[in-house]
Amino acid sequence: MENWIGVGVWIVVGALVGLAMKILIKRPEEQAGHTLILALFGSFGAVVGGMLGVGLLHFDDPAALSFGGMAGAVVLAAIMTWTYRWGIRTMI
Repeated sequence: MENWIGVGVWIVVGALVGLAMKILIKRPEEQAGHTLILALFGSFGAVVGGMLGVGLLHFDDPAALSFGGMAGAVVLAAIMTWTYRWGIRTMI
């Protein structure tokens, strides 16, 4: 049960990272509607990054709420949402 709670924490952290990225990288010419997409990209990136972090750093005793899982979740969520915010410039 702890691992499912950890995955839920990854999803929430990823959504928060995506929303923080929207605040940090301003796009004045941006159209409305990117908030949900950023939250989804952040959540997806956090789940994938959390699994990679747990798999690489805590292979013997995998736990979602570990340092590797949380670090991987935050890093990959930030990379995915930053890439989206940076790449959206050419689409507007």
